[in-house]
Order: sequence, then structure tokens, then C-alpha cells
Amino acid sequence: MLRKLPAITTESKDFWQGGAEGELRIYHCNDCARYFHPPSPVCPNCVSDNVAAKTVSGKATIASFTINHQQWQPELETPFVVGMVEIVEQRGLRLVTNIINCDPQEVQIGLAAKVQFLQQEDVWLPMFELDTPDAVK
Repeated sequence: MLRKLPAITTESKDFWQGGAEGELRIYHCNDCARYFHPPSPVCPNCVSDNVAAKTVSGKATIASFTINHQQWQPELETPFVVGMVEIVEQRGLRLVTNIINCDPQEVQIGLAAKVQFLQQEDVWLPMFELDTPDAVK
């Protein structure tokens, strides 16, 4: 399914294109050492402009989710999971994404997840799949 793609800006380029190298890149303040998303030229914590994208592990915990059954487009496969994941590098650092490659009924709050990228044109969309010991690698 083709997705509506984001506009790539100077600040968001690393986030949307880091997947080309298999890297999830989140903006980081070099003064207060906080990660933040969405990308911005100024740290929302300390207002420093000493910020840049930094590669994180791509590991996360499912913080919230919903299973969507509405077929918004004819080619959209339902049901699908829209989730909020918390990146392990920092408490409260969250992304809204899709949880993929699993039965939607398997998704639970607190489960470990890992990033997978879906390339569409020049954008690598970060999606997450369950990261369990018995997950098929």
C-alpha cells in the first residue's frame, strides 16, 4: 500500500532517511543530553540550538496501541495496529507508528519491539515489530 509521505525538511531528513542505513535517528541535544521528537532546530527542554540527529538502538516498548478495522483506502489491509512505542534510550521518548508482522491480537502494552523500515520513494518509514525471544528472525 502506498502511504502519504511526509515533507522532508533539513531537520527531518535524518529521521526519514536514516533507514537507508538501517538506522533510527532521533534528534538529541548536546547540551542537556535529551532526545526529542519530532525534530526541531531548538531543544524543547533547554532551548539550545546545539542539536543534531543521533542514532538510537531501534529498540522500544509498546506504550499504547489501537487495532484499526476501518478500510480507509481500497488497498488497505485490515485490521492493522497503530501503536505508540517508547524508545529504550529515554523514558518518555515516544513515536506513533504501526506495529507490523504479527497478528494484531498478539500486541500488548509493555511488549518489546524493534524497528523495521518500509521504504517508499526516498523515505524510510520506521515501523515496529514484536521483539520476543520466540519471534521469527
